[in-house]
Amino acid sequence: MVGYKHTFCALLLTMITGIAIAQNNTNSPYTRYGFGDLSDQYFGNSKAMGGIAYGLRDGAQINVLNPASYTAIDSLTFLFEGGVTMQNMNISGGGVKLNAKNSSLDYLAMQFRLQPWMAMSIGLLPYSSVGYSVSDTKTTDNGLQYSRSFTGDGGLHQLYLGLGMKLLKNLSVGMNVSYFWGDITRVRNQFFPNESSAFSYQESTLTSISDYKLDFGVQYTQKLNEKGLMTFGAVYTPKKSLKNDFTVTRQVSTITTVTPDATLEIPNTFGVGVTYKYDRRLTVGMDYSLQKWSKVKSSLATSDEDLRQSFDETYAFSDRSRISVGAEYIPNLLGRSYLAHVKYRVGAFYSTPYYKIEGKKASTEFGVTAGFGLPVPRSRSILSISGQFVHVKGKEVNMLNENIFRVSIGLTFNERWFFKRRVE
Repeated sequence: MVGYKHTFCALLLTMITGIAIAQNNTNSPYTRYGFGDLSDQYFGNSKAMGGIAYGLRDGAQINVLNPASYTAIDSLTFLFEGGVTMQNMNISGGGVKLNAKNSSLDYLAMQFRLQPWMAMSIGLLPYSSVGYSVSDTKTTDNGLQYSRSFTGDGGLHQLYLGLGMKLLKNLSVGMNVSYFWGDITRVRNQFFPNESSAFSYQESTLTSISDYKLDFGVQYTQKLNEKGLMTFGAVYTPKKSLKNDFTVTRQVSTITTVTPDATLEIPNTFGVGVTYKYDRRLTVGMDYSLQKWSKVKSSLATSDEDLRQSFDETYAFSDRSRISVGAEYIPNLLGRSYLAHVKYRVGAFYSTPYYKIEGKKASTEFGVTAGFGLPVPRSRSILSISGQFVHVKGKEVNMLNENIFRVSIGLTFNERWFFKRRVE
């Protein structure tokens, strides 16, 4: 029966991956900038707890954001986990009103122990998503009216392999090595409706990235008393230049294509977190992260001033920070009723996005979360369901506001694979 369930799970999640990896999970005009909307990469339990992860240590669910947590898994457990999100987005501001619905793959991962002091995780995650379509109408100095449109799609993905190692009884370290790839296409059109077609203009840019990145983590757990313990966590991702191909295609009366050298980087990222667990039933925690986007280098080697200006506007960054708080409560670990074993989760977060518009920080972001961890009958598996409301507030009068409601579903298959059955 175990083999059947895992075969079915693998096939189902593989199909989800094939469908979802080609989809955009956003229609936000803000994804016109940078690498698009950055995925936070939280798994089912963390999503419902405001995104706390760095100090979160749970042997029944995967925590990819701190690879030191992998050592929490026991020697007989094999975890296989996947998740999807459906969202409804309302965009308003500057006379614009838009509603969009999307769905996407959140994660696909597995985890198991290699040695009593070492565990491994492998998985597929999104890194960013681009998906937008905006337009406006302008008038030149001599009175000619023209329309503009801006569209974009694509995103970046990562396939990771992680190891966690227990150095001391209470101290673990870990590392993720990720293959990092994806394509982002942006198209800009300009059209004079009252003039000849010679006045039409189109510029398309394709950014293709293929490289690797590293993530490091550490966790230290201290028992406070017979029932309480505290876990401190920290993570670090080093700054990295990305191998890329940057192609620009222009169409006026003829089509021309150029491939200037582009410099693109991802930033140093730092994160710290702490969780407190009481009686194995109550968990509360807080995280803080900082991505130093203001220190990354983005440049385009070209003598074309218009192209360089467009590139500089797209890749103008500021530091991204986030603070998260969350909690999980289980009523009764020994209770007979089903509801006594449900994991009830709540959380909230506040963040400052990394992109700039016209040289200014564009927005702030606030969200509240809630959800459940539902035990699957006659198994150790967990169905995680969470809801998230996010408000993106434009910092200037002409910048957009976004209200986003997300529903996320994650399924963790938790089975005992590594033991010998005794037949009498």
